Amino acid sequence: MTEQLIETHQNGIATLTMNRPEARNALTGEMQAGLAEAIPRLAADPAVRLVVLTGAGGAFCAGGDVKGFAAATSAPRPVGAGFNMEQRIHGLRSGMEVCRWLHDMPKPTLAMIPGPAAGAGLSLALACDLRIAAEDAKLTTAFSKVGLAGDYGGTYFLTHLVGAAKARELYFTADVITGAEALRLGIVNKAVPRAEFEEAAADYANYLAGLPTVAIGYMKRNFAAAEHATLGEVLDTEAQNMVRTMMTEDHKAASAAFVAKAKPVFQGR
Repeated sequence: MTEQLIETHQNGIATLTMNRPEARNALTGEMQAGLAEAIPRLAADPAVRLVVLTGAGGAFCAGGDVKGFAAATSAPRPVGAGFNMEQRIHGLRSGMEVCRWLHDMPKPTLAMIPGPAAGAGLSLALACDLRIAAEDAKLTTAFSKVGLAGDYGGTYFLTHLVGAAKARELYFTADVITGAEALRLGIVNKAVPRAEFEEAAADYANYLAGLPTVAIGYMKRNFAAAEHATLGEVLDTEAQNMVRTMMTEDHKAASAAFVAKAKPVFQGR
C-alpha cells in the first residue's frame, strides 16, 4: 500500500482514502496502482461487507494530474523515447479496470464525496453503487475544459444515471454542479449539509454494511443483466439468484426473525 492511498477497516467496512490533499487528491500512477491492487483484494475478502472510496482534506478527487500531464508533454524527449500510442492505451485501460471492480464486485460500494470530484475522480465516484455528497461539493466532468474525451467509464455510468442527453450536456459543457444539484439529477443518492457530512456518511456506511451482503451481490448481478439482456434473460437470472439467496444463512435468519417479529441481524453469509 502507498501513502497516497490509505486503507482502513472497521465493522466490516473497508475504506480507501485517496491521500494527496495538497492536490485535491489528483490521481497519480502510484495512487492508481494502489487502487488496482486494493479493490480486487477487498472484493474477494469475506470479512469486508462494504467498500468505501473517499478523499482526504475535504476533497474527493480532482481527476488526473493535469500539471503532471503538462510537464510530461512539454518536456523534451529524445527520438524513440517513451511509450507508443498502443502501449499508452493499454496502460490506461488496465488502470480503468478499478471502475469495473467497483461496479461489479459482489458487495456494495459507496463513494463519500466531501468536496470536489472532477474528471476521472467523478468517474470513480459514479462507478460505485451509491454516492453521498456534501450539499456544496462541486462535481464536474471537466474533460472538455482540458481538451480530453474522458475516461474511467464516466460516459457509461452518467448515461445510465441521467440519460444520454443530460450526460452529453454535462460532458460537453463541463458545467460545475453542487452536491444538492447532483441529488436532484439522480447522480448522488444523498446530499447533506457539510457540517453533517462526516456523521451522515458514517451512518450510511454502517447501514449498508449491515445489509445481507450475499443478497446484495446477487442483486448487482440482476441489475447488470438488466442493462443489456432481454426480459426473458433477466427473468432467468433473477430466478437463479433468488433460489441461491434462499439457501443463505442470512435469509434463514431473517425468516426466523420475521416469524418472531424481531429485527434481523445479517452476517453476510
